[in-house]
Amino acid sequence: MANVCDCCGRGRGAGNKVSHSNRHSRRTWGINLQTVKVDLGGGESRRMKICAKCLRSGRVRRAV
Repeated sequence: MANVCDCCGRGRGAGNKVSHSNRHSRRTWGINLQTVKVDLGGGESRRMKICAKCLRSGRVRRAV
């Protein structure tokens, strides 16, 4: 799957779109993926797809 966070593994979510007359149809929600350079330690860095939730929470460290 292409739209997956490399840090936490979050992908697309699925659910129902509900109209005013309460009819349901399936839809998907995408996550906010950002391509960032991540510091892996030891002077090594790599481009990864990271969701905005992981960036805000500080789970990954951006390379300078």
